[in-house]
Amino acid sequence: MASTEDRLRKLVSENLEVNGEPLPEPVDFDTSLSDAGVSSMDVVAFGKVVASEFNISLTAEDCARLNTLSALAAFIDQQAA
Repeated sequence: MASTEDRLRKLVSENLEVNGEPLPEPVDFDTSLSDAGVSSMDVVAFGKVVASEFNISLTAEDCARLNTLSALAAFIDQQAA
């Protein structure tokens, strides 16, 4: 089974864009999505995709608080434990 980070990388490449272009590879897990140019609406929409993929509960507030992919990965792993 793929790691949480690998699964998140795939979701990012399939679901997040900035100005109609995919985020540059490799995605930096320590940069906030807003700093990468992702809109707050897209972050919340991405949170819904992540919640569905990992079968977890992820609120809009969680999306705002978990502003890096590394923080999101840690949250997902914590929810799975």
